[in-house]
Amino acid sequence: MNVLDARARFQELRERSGLIDPGELDAVWTALDTVRPQDILGEWKGGEFRTGHPLEGMLAEADWYGKTFASVHDAKPLMCRNTAGELYSNLELGQGEASLWTVEFRGESTATMVYDGRPVFDHFKRVDGTTLMGIMNAKGVPAEGPFYYFFLERASEAPPAAGEGA
Repeated sequence: MNVLDARARFQELRERSGLIDPGELDAVWTALDTVRPQDILGEWKGGEFRTGHPLEGMLAEADWYGKTFASVHDAKPLMCRNTAGELYSNLELGQGEASLWTVEFRGESTATMVYDGRPVFDHFKRVDGTTLMGIMNAKGVPAEGPFYYFFLERASEAPPAAGEGA
């Protein structure tokens, strides 16, 4: 699969309402380009692929919005909405925040978010100029998974953060 086919397949899988075989997502991942940490700074709105992973649906329950990468050393993995609809970094759920590094995963070096309080890594690859595909990996997860698959879409205009005016 070339990168153009991977982008088209990514979109098809993103729009699918039923369960997705992780092997289909792995095929897309393999064809995508790696990305550097400094190239993904900014605000991102997130979503998940339905693969039957145990984490599926948990972020939605926390009103997860996405991720914010203010700098390589200031990453907020769990930007959620409070009851007023404002964004905040959910430090409790994430057990802290995170940082961005270049880490090898499946034989390629790519931007990876390393959580401060958990042995968890979110690996990223570029789908296009405004979209990233992510695979969550963690200590103790075998090489074959199961992995949690998600995507991030660059936010054109981030909603107000908690404490800021609308």
